[in-house]
Amino acid sequence: MTRTHRSHLSYIDASREYYAAMGYDTPYAWAVHDEVAFSRIRTPLEQARVGLVTTAALPGHRRREPFAAPTFPVPPRLVTDHLHWHHEATHTDDLGSFLPIDHLVALAEDGVIGSIAPRFHGIATVYSQRQTTETAHALVDAVQHDEVDLVVFAPL
Repeated sequence: MTRTHRSHLSYIDASREYYAAMGYDTPYAWAVHDEVAFSRIRTPLEQARVGLVTTAALPGHRRREPFAAPTFPVPPRLVTDHLHWHHEATHTDDLGSFLPIDHLVALAEDGVIGSIAPRFHGIATVYSQRQTTETAHALVDAVQHDEVDLVVFAPL
């Protein structure tokens, strides 16, 4: 039988096998949160200030440290060599796919959203639940400082 499409890959099983092969005694445990920080937007969308978070980094930035950078001017590029993705099968030449500032500008110009936060944020992709929780708390503080009404996450 000739396969015409990809077969299913269980990311959870693959991760557990990966960590077991690296010699970890305890199987990888996925984070479970009984409560999440999501809430309904209280501001009408056409009046809302929108923040942006990406997992890409600025050139020269210490890749594992969260950062904030001015939204304007839009940076000409971000780096992604600290992330794991199939470099031969895809590319990161389309900045708008993981830093969609131009798309948000168009939405603001069309009156769909109110405005864009004056800075965007970058956070690293990490597999440590402790580090992710710490970064999430710092990110919440940062976007609250920016007085955003909602955040668009654009992971790579």
